[in-house]
Amino acid sequence: MPACACTIHGTASHHGLFLSASWQKLGAGHQHSCLFFPFIGAPAVKIFMPALSPTMEEGNIVKWLKKEGEPVNVGDALCEIETDKAVVTMESSDDGILAKIMREEGSKNIRLGTLIALLVEEGEDWKQVEIPSDVGDTPSVTAATPTPTPLPASAPAPSLVHKTEQHSGKLQFRLSPAARNILETHDLDASKCVPSGPRGIFTKEDALRLLEQKQKGRPLESKPVVSSPTLDKTGVPVSPLGKTISPPSARPTPARPPVSMPGRPASMDTFTEIPPSDTRRVIAKRVTESKTTIPHTYATADCDLGAVLKLRKELSKDDIKVSVNDIIIKATAVTLKQMPDVNVIWDGVGPRQLQSIDISITVATDQGFTTPIIKDAAAKGVQEIAASTKALTKKARDGKLVPEEYQGGSFSISDLSMFGISSFIGFINSPQACALAVGRARAELSLVVDEEGNEKLQQQQFMTMTLASDSRVIDEELASKFLVNLKANLENPVRLALS
Repeated sequence: MPACACTIHGTASHHGLFLSASWQKLGAGHQHSCLFFPFIGAPAVKIFMPALSPTMEEGNIVKWLKKEGEPVNVGDALCEIETDKAVVTMESSDDGILAKIMREEGSKNIRLGTLIALLVEEGEDWKQVEIPSDVGDTPSVTAATPTPTPLPASAPAPSLVHKTEQHSGKLQFRLSPAARNILETHDLDASKCVPSGPRGIFTKEDALRLLEQKQKGRPLESKPVVSSPTLDKTGVPVSPLGKTISPPSARPTPARPPVSMPGRPASMDTFTEIPPSDTRRVIAKRVTESKTTIPHTYATADCDLGAVLKLRKELSKDDIKVSVNDIIIKATAVTLKQMPDVNVIWDGVGPRQLQSIDISITVATDQGFTTPIIKDAAAKGVQEIAASTKALTKKARDGKLVPEEYQGGSFSISDLSMFGISSFIGFINSPQACALAVGRARAELSLVVDEEGNEKLQQQQFMTMTLASDSRVIDEELASKFLVNLKANLENPVRLALS
């Protein structure tokens, strides 16, 4: 068959490409078959939002490092993603061409597993990539008020059943008992507020919101609701259940106090809602889990820092810059090496003793605190620990930590001495079993005995340390012995060089 010499004008549709054509006559035997052919786009490789940290649930796309149409190789940096801990570079696990960016730079709160980009194989037309039909933001569901199912007339309604409020010509509401009490007490109309409870239930919070609106509009007036009771044959009022109603007391009924607003100030002042960052949400979740699932035990000891301060001063003469916190990290690591029963975690089933001594240090950032790790701290010298602490602190505040720099750890140290805090209590960072809280050095006069056996007053520098331990793994006796040994190592820092 001769080649088709058609002049084609096409119109694309969802299912194919419909064509109108004009062509030259090529002979009686020519059959034109290109009036319709299916439109097939380039098959795509989907790229999803990955889990870049153990606690990550959502991520923000900070920057795309590749543009649409650019080739991508395995290991190439695709984009920068802000996790709950830091900004991490996402690398490609496939070769191809970046065909479509589904989530632009600056996209926030992207759930794990959400489609963020599409790749096509080399040689494919990336502009014709097939866009999946099931992408896009999760549609918001508008809560509709369902019609309540009426109870049979023969079945008595229990006292805690959500009752239905009916108004002539108005919507019907299912009221919780607390909401009904508030509405009846303050003479409120439930139809002026949209129910927010599950299955269209008008909740206590809805009633409180309606009461707040009424109080803002005009002062609340306590007016008794008077209804005309039904009279029996003798003229005595009776209730609808047939019980005789006692006559009202001559003593006046005191006005009911206004209903309290849980979590609201009494003045009803306006407020500004601050959206939490991903880091702040994770901190809130982790702290809540720690304080509600880990049985914390606390022990406190005062340590004489005189020898540590003297050592630091001697090192500075040789231009060796170390902080008191660096020496505390080294002393803690040495004490853990001396007492391996404390270098443990709780893995959800039972204790697990770790071989490596990895110290997590708490660093405050603009988004909250994070905990980079000094790996194998017992094997490092104080000067090496100081260099590692400085580098990790800078990376944490710049949001440049990589997951292996903050995941894991066997023991945590928090130091608030730079804020002038004398002592505080920390919380345990699960699955770790201990957290040491360190306060500032303070001068105190103490009664000491000199070399000749004479007592005298002497000014000393003391520091308060508080150890929080998981009592499922470390009992009070073991925690106390650990603090005693840590104090001894700090008060005699020459012991640190022997371990």
